Amino acid sequence: MTQLIDVPAGLNGVVAADTAIGAVDGDRGFFHYGPHDATALARRRSFEEVWFLVREGRLPDAGETIEFRRALAELREIPADLLPVIDVVARQNAPMLAKLRAVLSVADLGLSPMIDVDDAERRHQTLRLAAVVPMIVAALHRRGAGLDVIEPDPSLGHAAAYLQATIGEAPTPVAARAVEQYMILTIDHGFNASTFTARVVASTGADAADAVCAALGALAGPLHGVAPSRALDALDEIGSVDRAAAWVRGEVAAGRRIMGFGHAVYRAPDPRSALLREVAERLGGDLVEFAIAVEAEILVTLAEFKPGRPLPSNVEFYAGVVMETAGLPRSMFTPTFAVSRTVGWCAHIVEQAAAAKLIRPSSRYVGPPVTP
Repeated sequence: MTQLIDVPAGLNGVVAADTAIGAVDGDRGFFHYGPHDATALARRRSFEEVWFLVREGRLPDAGETIEFRRALAELREIPADLLPVIDVVARQNAPMLAKLRAVLSVADLGLSPMIDVDDAERRHQTLRLAAVVPMIVAALHRRGAGLDVIEPDPSLGHAAAYLQATIGEAPTPVAARAVEQYMILTIDHGFNASTFTARVVASTGADAADAVCAALGALAGPLHGVAPSRALDALDEIGSVDRAAAWVRGEVAAGRRIMGFGHAVYRAPDPRSALLREVAERLGGDLVEFAIAVEAEILVTLAEFKPGRPLPSNVEFYAGVVMETAGLPRSMFTPTFAVSRTVGWCAHIVEQAAAAKLIRPSSRYVGPPVTP
């Protein structure tokens, strides 16, 4: 008989697989893609360069970057026969991630079960999928609002093309770079719930869209992907800086989590939060000033309740501020997270498919005694 191994609830601290894509060091407040500090990449590199890195394990040279951008511009075009499907789905009263799952479930993107194709074909198919996802998201948003779909501008970088296709006009360089930096920071982040879900489905040999749809289901959970909009909702509830402390005390007394503060992995400050605060300050505006002032009040108040356990702001607190200031509507915060994270999911899907090992843990039965 197979010997069962007891593991912590939530699999905390359990190594489920090896990966060369990246990792998180929560004690040091550090995460990386390949051998590179992820926040340093977000400061200095483009989204395409970092995408190349998580696919190839190395940064591209100048010529490779140009060619990769050209390939992405060709692959991000939505198939013409998918547009009527987008029209129908966009009119449904459902969350954007559910709409995206519906479209991907029926889209003909030339995908095959991962088990039936070689590594080169897996990489091509996942590149096609990750390239077109932002355009599908943007099209769903615009059609749902009764607006025309915007053709992606091949001269723009991936993040800027997504922002233009969403808001319907060329973004300013500052706004485009702000969204790009946010997207670089959210490509990958260890074996989080959605990434692990994608790998579980990929281990069955399913196609890449199946794995991404499963990951999107995990991302829809309030404890994973929807925190940026909820953090901004909290700012709305607070209303003014002088109400922040009382609001926090009320939330803690009610047993509710303060969205945008603390993290399941980080014990040191979340490095993404510090960079996104810088990005927000570069964008400027009343919302940014308000968020910075409220953050200070929340940190002081939380320290009263948990003096031995700091709960610094995490990526979600400033993510919403950055995206709203850059022009993205609140309903598109989590979908934008999904757009960037699809790149990471696809890298994990290829890596898991190459491992050719079905993920199949055991369980322990604790129900009523079994009668033979």
